[in-house]
Parts: sequence; structure tokens; C-alpha cells
Amino acid sequence: MTMIDTKLSSFHSSRRRLLQLLASAPVLPLATASGSSLFLAACNSSNDPAPAAASTATLTGVSFTSTPAPTLANAAAMATTTIGSTMTANFSDGSKIDVKLAYQPFFITGDLVADGKGGQILAGGYYDIYNQPIIDASVAGKERQFFSDSPDGTSLLTVPGAKVDGVKGNTVFAVVQFEYTTWAQDGVTDMYGKLPSPIAVLTLDQDPATGKLKLVKYHNVDTSGVHGLWITCGASLSPWGTHLSSEEYEPDAFTAAANSQLKAFSKNLYGSETAAIPYHYGHLPEVTVNTDGTASIKKHYCLGRISHELVQVMPDNRTVLMGDDATNGGLFCFVANTEKDLSAGTLYVAKIGAGFTLDTTATPTPLTWIKLGSATSAEIHKLANITLATDIFDRVTADPMDASYTKIFISGKAEWLKLKPGMEKAAAFLETHRYAAYVGASLGFTKMEGTTVNIKDKVAYSALQNCIDSMVIGGKGYQAGIGIDLPAALKAGAVLQHTLKGGLTDTMGGAINSDWMPSATKAILTGEDITADALGNTANPDKIGNPDNLKFSEKMRTLFIGEDSSQHVNNFLWAYNIDTKQLSRIMSIPAGGESTGLHAVDELNGWTYIMSNFQHPGDWGGIHGIVKPTLDPLIKANYKDKFGAAVGYLTGDVSQVKLAK
Repeated sequence: MTMIDTKLSSFHSSRRRLLQLLASAPVLPLATASGSSLFLAACNSSNDPAPAAASTATLTGVSFTSTPAPTLANAAAMATTTIGSTMTANFSDGSKIDVKLAYQPFFITGDLVADGKGGQILAGGYYDIYNQPIIDASVAGKERQFFSDSPDGTSLLTVPGAKVDGVKGNTVFAVVQFEYTTWAQDGVTDMYGKLPSPIAVLTLDQDPATGKLKLVKYHNVDTSGVHGLWITCGASLSPWGTHLSSEEYEPDAFTAAANSQLKAFSKNLYGSETAAIPYHYGHLPEVTVNTDGTASIKKHYCLGRISHELVQVMPDNRTVLMGDDATNGGLFCFVANTEKDLSAGTLYVAKIGAGFTLDTTATPTPLTWIKLGSATSAEIHKLANITLATDIFDRVTADPMDASYTKIFISGKAEWLKLKPGMEKAAAFLETHRYAAYVGASLGFTKMEGTTVNIKDKVAYSALQNCIDSMVIGGKGYQAGIGIDLPAALKAGAVLQHTLKGGLTDTMGGAINSDWMPSATKAILTGEDITADALGNTANPDKIGNPDNLKFSEKMRTLFIGEDSSQHVNNFLWAYNIDTKQLSRIMSIPAGGESTGLHAVDELNGWTYIMSNFQHPGDWGGIHGIVKPTLDPLIKANYKDKFGAAVGYLTGDVSQVKLAK
């Protein structure tokens, strides 16, 4: 029995005594915006007294104590998910409730789970365009289906009228996408980006009395109608209840013929190295869950072909703020023509004003918006089928000494472009990075990842995983005159806050039809680079390091931050209270892994959840030299020789007593 199995067994044997605050049978109904009453629920066994009547006290604030960063003195804690955090809910009557937190996986990838048809299916398993399993034959005689070690974006949702066999309580769904798998089972063959990303719907049985979630059915979504999926990373839940996926690091259409990654992807998906068309990837997929736990998927080709990471739809159901996980990346916004329909609209890219800095005390830097174009998804998809990169731009990689060419930087490298006549729309939506730089936007960010919105304060947040290269004067890909001119790098990254406004115009004077456009930006949180400490950390472990996933809870007034850090020996999940400015480490991820799949759900059938996954445990880097000899065998024992990773959520600790409010 593995460490994970032991923890799960302990959890299940004690679950009837569990006060579940944040998920399994979570905290609250938290107070609604109108101030309706709030109470905490607890699990009752048959011998427990009846719960007290619900209080009329309302929630006034939530705080978290910090989980200590694990050390080699407790190596077992470094090799698994570790939580030593307590959540405190304070109420208007002066009372409070403290609940210790724990982590509950639904599965470890590579597990066999119920398919809802009386059989089993491989969690995180890969499929080709014909929905046949893709086989890892790297070890002779041990052929097996590939499965992911990198679960990522997750959305928890309900569907009106849902009915799935095996559900005894409330029917709840989670959509989970799998970004990539790191290695073939031989441990030598690098598989990053060489397999079409799977995406699955989990049917969950929610106990109405406790909020506890139990996996009932796993359904692999058929992606053949959208040409398969390319490196799905972060995700978000749209206001209308669909899962908004991502495709990052879009394949370069100019170099596709020599791109070994794209060739391998195409071979695994289609059976041919040349069948995959580069312009089919780098877009925004949307998954709609059906009442029976299956789902349909479509791609929106009109939101720009960028390194989509984690988008956020604003409360107007039309404005989409987009992360762009790239070197020489930009801040992009899309405004849909129609509410709850992303199939047509206008794409914008930001230009940064003077004074941009990572000083959290500085005045916000103004933003202006360049209109890139308007289009429908259908027309851009049609263009993607027939257009070559050379149809859009003349491109050279050495200075042609010709003023008709424009110098840009893409992925840290200079090139010179000349737009071909009449190709503005194709350039805007199929060569978005190049075209945005070509028209003078601020394509200088490095790895702008997750985005989220704080509706009450009308601000949004974006994570900069690091602030290096193109952001730094003289750095790789740096371009003067675009407003991003840091004097020094900050490898540990930062979180930006954007002021949202209406009534803005683009740089040509055209009205922007949105009340939720970023008008200014500033840093609110930064990491801290340090000389390597005794454990190997090169970023201060008591501050954020390389922030990635971001999700904001309106009712908890808390910004949750998941790390993708090559500077923290263990990556962390953080909670930052935007009112008190308290930053709390609430979970430690297995060493070498990445915190992913973050989703803060204020209320679902009355319960509150924080969804959280992790990726590639034991994926060792240069900072892990001290811990690797001790931790490698532990992580192998816990996570299928490091081929598995967890999909799950935060819950209450099993030792917590029952409370009611």
C-alpha cells in the first residue's frame, strides 16, 4: 500500500466525523451578496446530536494560517501533498470557526476508474483522432496506454436536469484537462507536447448533507471534431457554465516542416507526421457538459492564436481577459458581439504606458488598446484550413536593410516582417503574436499566465511567472519603446492588478463596447530571488515564487495562487486576502511538481470548494540536488514511479470535531 493509499484509507474510515469546510463537505454556505444568512455544516453519525438551528450571523472575513514549508527533517511531507493550515471564518456576531484543512484526491492518473457503463477507463489516458488508445511501446513486452502525469485546468459545475446512473445525491461535474505527459515509460523518451491532450468529464456524487464528493463516472471527451487538442494548460468556468480550456505554445507555422514536436504530435494523433495543420492549434476550446455526464467541444478561432493559458470572462458575459504564456507575450482582450457566445467579436492587445514597474507602492501604469480586428470563429477556421504562413507575411531572420520590413521580437528572437496585401485579418487571428508586435503593441511580457477577476472592486489579476528576458533592458527579446523596461530581472515573478473601466476607446478612436476593460495596471505581489538556501530554494519560500494559476473568491475576498516554480523545491498553493494583505501558504505540492487545476467555487448546492491538482512530481531540476537522493524513492512509491499525479480538492482534516453555525 502506498502512502497515498494509506492516507485515503484513513480518510474514508473517518469521514463520518469530518467537518468539511472547503470541499468534501465544505465549509459553508457563505453569505450571499444580499447578506442572507450563513452557517457551517458538519457531518453527523447516527449517534451524534441533532445540529443546532442555523444562525443568522453573516460571514465577515476568512483567514488562513500558513502551512510550514516542509524540510528534509520530514522527507515524507516533501514527497506528497502537505497541509498544515487552518481556515478561520469570522461572523457578524463576533464568533468564529476554525477548521484544519486536508487534501482529497479523486484519483491518481493511471488509476482505473468507472466509465459509467459497467467497465473501467484509464484516468488521464490518451486517445488518437479515431478515439483509440495511444500505446506507449517504449519498453518491449510492457506496452501500455499512455497516461498523463500533468493534470491541469479544472472546472466544477452543475447542469440543470442532470441525471447519471449511480448518483445518489446531487449530480455535480468536474471537467479536467491533461496538459501533457513528461516521459514515455522508458524514462528516456521526452514526450512533452507530442501527444494530443485529453480532456475528461468526471461525474461526482455530492452528498446533500455533507457536501462530500465521490467519483461515479469518468468520460473521455471526443476531440476529433476540433482536430485534437494541443497542450491544454489552465482553464476557467464561464459565467454560463462551460469549461474554457486552452492551447499554449502554438506551433510556429513558419517552421512547421522542421518541427519535430509537431511531427510527433501529428503522428500520434493522425498516424501521419504531416496531417496536423499548425493553424488549427493555439486557440480557445470550450466544453459543454451534457446532462448524462458526456460533453461536446468546440474551438473558438477568433480569440487570437496566442499561448492561451487561463482566460477570464467578465460579468458582462462578453469581455474575455487572456493570459499569454510566452516570451514576448502580450495582454490581450476579446469582446464578443453577443453575450454568452464567443464565436464572434473583436480582438484587442494592450500598449503599456510610461512608468511600468514591479514596485508595489507605485502608481498604476496606464494601458491603451490596439484593435487587431473583428471576426467570426467560422471564417478564421476556414482561413486556417487554406492559409500558409508565407501567404501572410514575408519574413526574414536577418536584417534585410529594407525599410519596408518591420523588426519585431517573437519568443526572444528578432525577425523582420512585411505584411502581404489584404492579409490583415489572417495576420490578426492566425499570426497574432507577430501581428500584435508588427502594429506596435507591448509584446514584451514573459509568461503572463493565469487571470481572474474581483467583481466587487472591479479589478482583475494576472500572474507573471517570471519577469526576465524581454521584460528587462538588454535582455533576450527586449524591445525599447513598448513600455516594458525593467532595470533588472525578477525570476520569482509577480502578480499584476488591472483597474477595469468602461467607456474606453482604442488607439484609432473607436469605441470599445465593454465596461470591463483594463485601463491601468500595477504589481501587487512579488516574489524574491535569493542565493540558494540550505534546501536548494533560489526564491524566498515565504513569498510567492513563479505564480501561475490564479483564482479569486468573492465571498472569501481571497486570491488563490498556484505556483509553477523552478525556484521552490516544493511548489506551494497560497491564499492572499486582498483586504488584510495577509499571504498564507496553504498547501505544499510534492517536490518537483507544479500546483495546477485551481478553481475556487464560492457556492455549489450550498457548499464551497477549492479544486487543486498537481503535475509531474519528482521532475527534478537544478535546485533539487540536495533533496533528490532522499525524495526520489519516496515519490516513486507514492505516484506510480513518478508517472502519476493527482486530481482533487481541499477538504477538512479528519481529526476535526463537528461544529455548526
